Amino acid sequence: MLAAFVRAFRTPDLRKKLLFTLGIIVLFRLGSHVPTPGISYSLVQSCLQASKGQSGDQSGFLNLANLFSGGALLQLSVFALGIMPYITASIIIQLLTVVIPRFEALKEEGQSGQSKLTQYTRYLTIGLAILQSSTLVTFARNPSSLFGGSCTTIMTDQSVVTILIMVLTMTAGTGLIMWFGELITDKGVGNGMSLMIFTSIAAGFPASLWGIKENKGWGTFLGILLLGIFVIAAVVFVEQSQRRIPVQYAKRMVGRRMYGGTSTYIPLKVNMAGVIPVIFASSLLALPGLVAQFNTHADGNNPAWVQWVQENLVKGDHPIYMATYVALILFFTFFYVSITFNPTEVAENMKKYGGFIPGIRAGRPTAEYLNYVLTRITVPGAIYLAIVSLIPLVALVLVGANQNFPFGGTSILIVVGVGLETVKQIEAQLQQRHYEGFLR
Repeated sequence: MLAAFVRAFRTPDLRKKLLFTLGIIVLFRLGSHVPTPGISYSLVQSCLQASKGQSGDQSGFLNLANLFSGGALLQLSVFALGIMPYITASIIIQLLTVVIPRFEALKEEGQSGQSKLTQYTRYLTIGLAILQSSTLVTFARNPSSLFGGSCTTIMTDQSVVTILIMVLTMTAGTGLIMWFGELITDKGVGNGMSLMIFTSIAAGFPASLWGIKENKGWGTFLGILLLGIFVIAAVVFVEQSQRRIPVQYAKRMVGRRMYGGTSTYIPLKVNMAGVIPVIFASSLLALPGLVAQFNTHADGNNPAWVQWVQENLVKGDHPIYMATYVALILFFTFFYVSITFNPTEVAENMKKYGGFIPGIRAGRPTAEYLNYVLTRITVPGAIYLAIVSLIPLVALVLVGANQNFPFGGTSILIVVGVGLETVKQIEAQLQQRHYEGFLR
């Protein structure tokens, strides 16, 4: 593998792409530490030090957003919102293609329609960035909601002009991150947005692991490293697993030439939904806590439902929280797979081009067979997502780690998935030049 890296850097055009990608990533990480105008960097660092060990009390959404921003959210930096607005916008546009006929027609138009959907995603990203930056500024004016009760102020000026500049700066930071991602996709290696998320999550791994070592000692630290190697190997195995449904195409004459007669397959991955169900479940499970937070009273006389939510649906180590989390992941896995893979549409396209599954009649029987196989594959895929997502919550109980525990949940799914995809792209470019790839 190291020899493959050397060969990649010896190839001039591939070396240029790799260095360009690394340069953009460095700029992205630098921006994550530049404070937003109006925010005192020293006060933020003091609040972060005072809030260590209290991350489990923060809402799941704040933990998720801070994870995707590489810790920039709680530092209120220029890139505080990170890639989260773009992820949300992409998911919304993808879901709307099922609901809005105009979006569905654009999706079927090919490259031109996809360009328009990408443009809509950009507009929605900026709109969400304005909304989320305004919400974050509201939290910054009352920093105890972010860092706990020991933190009283982090803003040097709370005037209207300063607040508007903060909102504008964070929104512009999101736009810049989006541009960085598109630059990597066009001129670098791999998918730019995915690499941005990968960088943000991987940046928090050393601090999380060192925090476990400081709190629990070397024995627990080494045990977690061994567990991490096992979890990564298991995630790689499942992410690479797929059911290949054979498809044959009948021979047909077009003019004086014969087409078809080939054999191929439809690859159905065990985890077709990716990390989307985990993001959906985390975001939805955070809503009751946010609603309860806005209905708390200073004197502690909170309504009964607020107390129940704060006791059962806010702390990740509570059994009700875990059970609800698993149920939401299972539901969203089936829901997302059902809207992204349409067996009837696939069967119709196969029938149109003369394709058929051996032993299965074309048309409706093919759609029913695909739906049957997809359901059987999605069941273990959903259970796998639920188990991996529970690892940080179990770690929270056993070793006192925070919910951004590196070897589990959203973080490990994204890191492994993006890492595999990027390595495959580099390997493909090496093979085009008759070099050996990373995987021998």
